[in-house]
Amino acid sequence: MANQKVLRSGFQKDPFERWNISEKDRAAYARKGRNYALGPNSKSRSGVPKGAISEHRLDDCAVYAGVAHDYWIYVPKQYKASKAACLMVFLDGESFIDAPVNAAVVMDNLIHQKQVPVMIGVFINAGPAGPGYPIYGGSDNRSIEYDSTNANYAKFLLDDVLPRLHHSYNISSDPDCCGIAGSSSGGNAAFTVAWERPDAFRRVISLVGSFVDIRGANRYPSIIRRSARKPLRIFLQAGAKDLDTVFGSWPIANQDMAAALAYREYDYEFEFGEGGHSICHGASILPDAMRWLWRKP
Repeated sequence: MANQKVLRSGFQKDPFERWNISEKDRAAYARKGRNYALGPNSKSRSGVPKGAISEHRLDDCAVYAGVAHDYWIYVPKQYKASKAACLMVFLDGESFIDAPVNAAVVMDNLIHQKQVPVMIGVFINAGPAGPGYPIYGGSDNRSIEYDSTNANYAKFLLDDVLPRLHHSYNISSDPDCCGIAGSSSGGNAAFTVAWERPDAFRRVISLVGSFVDIRGANRYPSIIRRSARKPLRIFLQAGAKDLDTVFGSWPIANQDMAAALAYREYDYEFEFGEGGHSICHGASILPDAMRWLWRKP
C-alpha cells in the first residue's frame, strides 16, 4: 500500500496501488508463507573485512533506448587488480543490497571464509520507465527486461553495463567465473541470461522465479527437455505458498523447471519450502546457495 517501499527501479513491493490486479490475484499476493530467519553469514561479523559499495547510473543504453538504470558495484576488500576476480550480477539489485537479503554482507563473510572466490558484485535495477506488465499494467520497464525470453537483457548487460566494469576492474572473462541471480521475474531473467549466453554466464540463482506465462517463460521446461544440455549450474528456490494467479502457478512452474533440469541431467539444486512470493526464504539460504553455486567441480 502507500507505506510500502518503492525501489528506484519502480518495482513496488506491494503493487496493488499501481497495478490493475483482480481481487482473486490480490489474495494470492497477500498469502503469507513460513517466516524464515537469517543465519550468521547474512549478518555483519566482527573481524570480517567489509567490501566497498559505490552507486552508479547508466543514463541511456542501446537495447532499452532512453531508459536509465541505477546500479551499485561491490568490491571486496580482498580484490587485487593484479588478479582477475569473478563476477556476480544481482537483478533488482537494490532489493538484494537491502535487508533482509544483505547479499554484500553474505559475500563479505563467504569470501573471508574462502568458501567462494573473490568476486565483484553488480547490483542493478530495472529501468523505471516502460510499458509495465501484461494485464496488470504499471509504468516501469521491469517486465520487458525480466520476463522476455530472448537475448535482449543479456545483450544489455554484456554491451552496455559490463564494459564499464571491465574498464575499471580486472574481471575474469571465463564464463565459469560469472554468475547471475534474481528473484521473482528477476529469477527467470537470470536463467534467460545464462540460457541465451552460456559463453558469458554459467552460474544461476533463481529465487521464487516467475516461470509462468507473463511473456513466455512457462515454455522453458519443454525447451529444456528438447534442447541439448548447456554448461550451466542452476540453483532454484520456490515455496508451496507462492503465487497462483492469472499468469499461472509459481509452485508448479518451478517444480516443472526442476523436473526438466533433472531430465536433462543438469548440475542443479532445487530448494522447495513453505514460503510465499517473498524473498524471505531465499534470503535465509543465500549463503548456502552461494556456496553451492561456486563450489569447485
